[in-house]
Amino acid sequence: MNAAPERPDFLIQITNDAWFGRGAGPRQHLAQARMRAIEQGLPLARVANTGISAMIDPHGRITANLPLNTAGYIDAALPTPGAVTPYARSGDLPLALLVTIALAFLGGRALRRNRA
Repeated sequence: MNAAPERPDFLIQITNDAWFGRGAGPRQHLAQARMRAIEQGLPLARVANTGISAMIDPHGRITANLPLNTAGYIDAALPTPGAVTPYARSGDLPLALLVTIALAFLGGRALRRNRA
């Protein structure tokens, strides 16, 4: 069950990366935003006060960006959404089922071992 009644046209991430300074944090957050766009098959606009701002297409490609610690704005076209991805359809359900089956299997083995 999806939290939203219908799929959005894009994602937006507004973040404060200032406390990272020039460390790896802003680049790691940008990489995570790119993965989120791929995961959902949606374009993502990333807005960071001192971090890396970017427009990301549904395939995770950066179509426009402002580098770290650069003031300004991005005037970029919003890429069109991609097809609904398997993850967007099912979310974490397959993983939850797999973990549940594995725990049940391990629990059953432990019970059999304790009876012996």
